[in-house]
Amino acid sequence: MRKLYIFLYIWLAGCAIVPQVQTPVSVYDFGLQEFSSTDNTPSQQQQFWMSLLIAEAKSPVWLNSQAILYRLAYRDTTQSHTYANSRWAAAPATLLTHRIRNHIAAVTNNKVVSTSDSARANFILHLELEEFSQVFDTIDKSHVIIRLRVSLVHRSSRLLKAQHNFSIKLEAPTANAAGAVHALTESSDKLTENLIAWLTEELARQ
Repeated sequence: MRKLYIFLYIWLAGCAIVPQVQTPVSVYDFGLQEFSSTDNTPSQQQQFWMSLLIAEAKSPVWLNSQAILYRLAYRDTTQSHTYANSRWAAAPATLLTHRIRNHIAAVTNNKVVSTSDSARANFILHLELEEFSQVFDTIDKSHVIIRLRVSLVHRSSRLLKAQHNFSIKLEAPTANAAGAVHALTESSDKLTENLIAWLTEELARQ
């Protein structure tokens, strides 16, 4: 019996010493942002844009992390889940703010004012990210949803000039984290295009 205890002690000690093999974590962002020649050349209407400060997007607590979220609609849409071995390089609100700033700066001949600049902007654009997740309709079919509320505020008067809710829904190419990232990236770019079109119309009225 004593030999058995010694054997178990040595075996348990060996288990504690052997390092555990960990699955590598995949870290994603929106990839390289490319602009066409038409994006870099502001249209006649966009050339009349006034300077714009784009504030950092806000998001609810459950979205304020680097987790890639998904829901199982065929079970319970009120529950959100996260991928264990995949995550964003930053919180979705941060990634989306960066994407929007770069795109608007490209199409408006750099009318976007940075928070670190001494120059004062004519307008402030506030962003509120309300949804940024993957939804599984079945075990092997999913889509992504992005919902964003934007508010255009006159900086000097602090008056709200316009507000709009944007919503994008797109089927994911694969029912996994990589598919979610691909679809959410494409949806973010589409949402940004819609936002620019809306801003162009609203600023033309000012």
